Amino acid sequence: MFGGSKIKLDKDLLERCRKHAEGAGYTSVEEFIAYTLEREIKKGQKQSPEDEEKVAKRLKGLGYIE
Repeated sequence: MFGGSKIKLDKDLLERCRKHAEGAGYTSVEEFIAYTLEREIKKGQKQSPEDEEKVAKRLKGLGYIE
């Protein structure tokens, strides 16, 4: 899901992410991490209407919005 890139995380943090992702209904820890990163990045950015549409489509595809 990370497009072939690898990100190193502390083992304890990764395990907590796995447990949270599973409990929250994410299909994978990668999905949870990607969603969380996108949400945090979005908070700090002013997006163009095209970018907002892309994010909305992606979140809709993941089932987070209707």
